[in-house]
Amino acid sequence: MTNSSAATESRPLAASPGATDREPLTGFHLRVTATTFGANFSDGYALGIIGAVLPVLGTTMHLSGIWQGLLGASALIGLFFGSILLGRVADVIGRQKLYLYNFVLIAVASAAQFWAHTPMLLFLLRLVIGFGLGADYAVGPTLLSEFAPRRLRGFLLGSLTVLWTVGYVVANTVGTYVPLTDTAAHWLLASGALPALLVLLLRIGIPESPSWLATRGRTAEAAQIRRAYLGQSLTAEEEAATAAAGHAPTARYRELFAPGQATKTWFGVIFYSAQVLPYFAIYTFMSQILGALRISDVDTQNLVLNLALLLGGVIGLWPVQRMGRRPFTIGTFAILTLCLGAMAVLSGAGNWLLTALFLIYTFVMSAASNIAQVYPPELFPTALRGSGVGLLNGTSRIASAVGTFVLPVSLNQIGVGWSMGWMALVLLLGTVVSLAWAPETRDTLTTEERHH
Repeated sequence: MTNSSAATESRPLAASPGATDREPLTGFHLRVTATTFGANFSDGYALGIIGAVLPVLGTTMHLSGIWQGLLGASALIGLFFGSILLGRVADVIGRQKLYLYNFVLIAVASAAQFWAHTPMLLFLLRLVIGFGLGADYAVGPTLLSEFAPRRLRGFLLGSLTVLWTVGYVVANTVGTYVPLTDTAAHWLLASGALPALLVLLLRIGIPESPSWLATRGRTAEAAQIRRAYLGQSLTAEEEAATAAAGHAPTARYRELFAPGQATKTWFGVIFYSAQVLPYFAIYTFMSQILGALRISDVDTQNLVLNLALLLGGVIGLWPVQRMGRRPFTIGTFAILTLCLGAMAVLSGAGNWLLTALFLIYTFVMSAASNIAQVYPPELFPTALRGSGVGLLNGTSRIASAVGTFVLPVSLNQIGVGWSMGWMALVLLLGTVVSLAWAPETRDTLTTEERHH
């Protein structure tokens, strides 16, 4: 595949009443969506539950502030390596094998947390869980985007974040209302194996992406999967055009930064990282932040904020589907920047004002995070999609890990006001980069969709 073909394959085209617009939503689409939902639920649960049990583990394991930061960031570090390494593998060997077997790793490591009674062992297990989830962050949205009808792609991909939020909120709620002892904390950590096992069972039998098969010249296999699972068939002319496209050579990783693609790649890296850094940092240490802001009845406020996360995620699906990707991203970044900036300036103000700002921030952040599953697959052509989505997820998780590690230190050293201030600057960077570089990808067609 040449640089020019990689750059032009995902160029936005005007919507047309073609077959991809008329493609119905089938039971198979729902199955792929559901199993990818499960992965996002598992990720949200795994990352939420560590924040819920850290206060207890901090006492029973005698954790220093550094160990608390490392355990809070451990799965995010694993996500970086899993996304970067296995996203590339998915472009070389295909999506299906990784889509299935990464959840064997996640289920086993999640269950093993029950016996992890030293900070080092727990850290290593959560690195493994993050590594498996990182693979799924690269492969799951990639596979779903290549199966989903284009007219519903934004809604289905955006829904993945809602399920992440559900998993996170369930973990937070359980951690808030279950009496926590050291044993109970380890049971909760190990409970992440249950959704992981369910996802693993449901994924058995999911086929390879026909779009990926087509790029490898395996057009007969791609056509058979489309007929068997999607009820689609090509005309003689379309079959001839697809066959004529032939077997494209494997795209090189450096093509992510080739002319015509580089701006999209850098936009994706910065937009995604700027969005999730304050998200993970704030909601991993939400109880500490609420306490530092002197907001009374922290448990009740925690529950209200979790409900705002859920509502924001669900309601935010509508603008993701109806608005363009670019105005939605710019608008939400601007609102989030203003909210955290105001909280930084008013950190000593009354409870009601800070609570209102935190609620608005939480609602909008949850809605905005839906785009993080939609934009990445649309920024890259099929031959680079696994690598590109893996790169974006990996670098964003490093940003998340940095924020999660730095925030508790920041709260202790410079206080909650300045901590909100530096996170507002991160969001401001996302706003500026989106204004400069964000492409509109809502009506993007891949090469395979044009041929089909």
